[in-house]
Amino acid sequence: MKQIKLEPGLRYDGSQIKPLWAFQDLRVKGSSIVNWIGPMNIQPDELIDYEDVGLEIKSDEMIHFIIEHFDAQPADMRLCYHRQRILVMIVKDLLQEIGIKTQRRGDDLYCNGGKLSVSIATCSASSMKIHFAMNLTTKGTPSDVETAGLMECSRDRGVDEISKLADKISETYVNEILDIEEDIAKTRVF
Repeated sequence: MKQIKLEPGLRYDGSQIKPLWAFQDLRVKGSSIVNWIGPMNIQPDELIDYEDVGLEIKSDEMIHFIIEHFDAQPADMRLCYHRQRILVMIVKDLLQEIGIKTQRRGDDLYCNGGKLSVSIATCSASSMKIHFAMNLTTKGTPSDVETAGLMECSRDRGVDEISKLADKISETYVNEILDIEEDIAKTRVF
């Protein structure tokens, strides 16, 4: 599984959750995790979660992760949601290691009562996709939602440290998936 880090600035608009985005836009072939820091503003026609119809989903600055897996054919929505939860738990653990306490509710993380993250999982005919993102600040987030930002949850963290955290999240996720594959390969079945 390939790990890609983009330069800051790319706006997540929902189109990046479409299948083969990493291949078409970045020339990354195969399963991958891509991370970057940038704003988010999802247009209504790009919404994946029907519960979000009519809601504003936006932020001025977030850490984004786009994951695409091609290892299950046909793609498996249940497996994709399980992987999404693994990612969220990895993020929660790594935040705890640097002193940021969060609470998990499903696929969302909260800090000091505010919603820190957004996430969605989906499938196409050929792949499973996950988008997970965390606010760096609460600037530009919807006014009708209590939100939190990593910079506000831990005032002594700078953008460089947050960028390194994003890389560690990607690396830990890839290693977890690899570890599962290795366990499958060594396990006797009946």
